[in-house]
Amino acid sequence: MKVYIKNKIWSLGGGSSVVNENKEDVFKVKGRVFSVTRVKYVCDKEGNRLFKVRNKWFNWFVHKAYIYDANKNKIATVKDKWFNVKQEYFVLGYKDEIKIQGKFFGLTTQILKNGEVIGTIRRQITIFADAFELEANEEDMPFLVALVIAIDNITDKKYK
Repeated sequence: MKVYIKNKIWSLGGGSSVVNENKEDVFKVKGRVFSVTRVKYVCDKEGNRLFKVRNKWFNWFVHKAYIYDANKNKIATVKDKWFNVKQEYFVLGYKDEIKIQGKFFGLTTQILKNGEVIGTIRRQITIFADAFELEANEEDMPFLVALVIAIDNITDKKYK
């Protein structure tokens, strides 16, 4: 299954659209207005919250984002390295070992779960907004969308 994640250009809270190959909404990403930690909610088509993504309040050298499930339990921490020359990101605390192989802002990045590729992120070149193509199994898709949003949150906080 392929989905396309595109940050909305005109959104007060920093929302994103997540559509399939037929341009049909698959998930909704809603952002909070005036959120220092860039809180975003990944919801299904009906608007039910699946995940909450937010950045760490204060970062010195290592930037972090947290992913919470619908019951407000922290299920993963996404972080970069102190000197993140290769643009690597790590997922800690998740039930399985998740690795992001390749540069996130390169053209293609793979997501590995327990050593097996479960997803591929392809960066879409746009002028005004960040856009990504995510290819993965349907059962992994909601968490992987939250993971892409978390990494995008970290990079937005660092560079914007």
